[in-house]
Amino acid sequence: MRSEIFAAWGCLPELGKDCMDITNASSTYLGIAMGGIIGAIISWWIYNRQKRTSEKQDEGLRRIKELEERHEVILETIEQFEKNQAKLLNDILNL
Repeated sequence: MRSEIFAAWGCLPELGKDCMDITNASSTYLGIAMGGIIGAIISWWIYNRQKRTSEKQDEGLRRIKELEERHEVILETIEQFEKNQAKLLNDILNL
């Protein structure tokens, strides 16, 4: 069955014992298979690295947003404090 599948591509001595040694075809098939495996591993590695980088960037952006919200609250508190201080100063000066 396997030798029939590869009959159009050449003969692999690793798969059939009654074929001539065609080492160029065998090395080509092995090279294609190994290239596919190595390519898949490298693609997965790049995808995984990009995913982790993206998650870290998202976490950084979330923390920046939280800090901006806290700063807004602090600025509003300072503004209220300054208004109260200005009112108190005017009341003291009016006395």
